[in-house]
Amino acid sequence: MENSTHDLKILAIDIGGSHIKATILDRAGTLIRDYERMETPVPADPANVLQVIRTLVQNFPEYDRVSVGFPGYVKQGIIKTAPNLGTEAWKDFNLEHELAKMLAKPTRVVNDADLQGVGVVSGKGLEMMITLGTGFGTALLQDGKLLPHLELSHHPVKKDKIYDDYIGEKAFQSKGDKIWNERIAEVIEILKTVFNYDHLYISGGNAKKINFKLDNNITVVNNRAGIKGGANLWKDDQPARVMQIEGGSNNSLY
Repeated sequence: MENSTHDLKILAIDIGGSHIKATILDRAGTLIRDYERMETPVPADPANVLQVIRTLVQNFPEYDRVSVGFPGYVKQGIIKTAPNLGTEAWKDFNLEHELAKMLAKPTRVVNDADLQGVGVVSGKGLEMMITLGTGFGTALLQDGKLLPHLELSHHPVKKDKIYDDYIGEKAFQSKGDKIWNERIAEVIEILKTVFNYDHLYISGGNAKKINFKLDNNITVVNNRAGIKGGANLWKDDQPARVMQIEGGSNNSLY
């Protein structure tokens, strides 16, 4: 018998370019168990990713809902692009449906930056989340509600470079710490001008590599802080649905 809404247990899954991670949260977003992780398979096509998830969670305790963050453009649970996993294999794959069928639980799949954003924002004003990892992820929220998802990672930042290429992991490895930080500072100035956000949150594996002073309305957050979004997708047990379109001091929670 399923738990009451107040006692819901949520399986939160983070699909990344290098690892797939999972944990179980209570209704407030508190971790009930530590993360488990496995390497993202190669090739990272839907069948292989689903098999890794099945193996990863097979010994988990009972849960009632499933929340998934996916590194690509997601529309109503259906994958449209997956630049770091292989878009052709994922295009129009209904990950939400397939996971719900495999795990036999109600499931919601959203962009991974959107999931992080829902987990960390204050809920006041226009807030933006960016993730610095294999690529560049973004989410926008107004008073705590997700706004249409913009795939800024694919937007040109220079004549011959999109954001993923300009400040992603490959850029950090090839250009080094100094140039990468200069580029991050440049990108933040662009975001300030374009979005005029009230607060900016920065997450992802490379967020802690920022070595310059940030404005007072910018906060670097640990990836684990964003996992609360897995619970918030089921706030009041009403699934978060998002219309999506293509397209100071150094505050820190580390």
